[in-house]
Amino acid sequence: MSDINELVGRYLTAWNATDPSARAALVAEVFTEEAEYTDPLVSVRGHAGLAATIAAVQGQFAGLEFSPGATTVDAHHNIVRFTWNLGRPGAEPLVIGFDVAVIAEDGRISQVLGFLDQVPAGA
Repeated sequence: MSDINELVGRYLTAWNATDPSARAALVAEVFTEEAEYTDPLVSVRGHAGLAATIAAVQGQFAGLEFSPGATTVDAHHNIVRFTWNLGRPGAEPLVIGFDVAVIAEDGRISQVLGFLDQVPAGA
């Protein structure tokens, strides 16, 4: 389970990476080449699509950080679920999400299905 917790931590680190080169390296480390990411606002495939999506979210929510949510990481077989928060450190989160990820044989994420449990009005 510690490997899964570490992977989820690296996933959140990728979402927090503001430097394009660092973000691209983290995306390649965390996700398979053809990984799919789908949430209510976007559906993308591949490293370039993921990196562009992360950059867009950072542009929309500049200065906010992703952090682990209130629930623990839960996994079975090759599937993991976890919650996350987006906000200023130490403050109430602005956005709360719930993701389900499929882990490939190489230990990277091949698919993410994201849900938004709390979003600000107008976002």
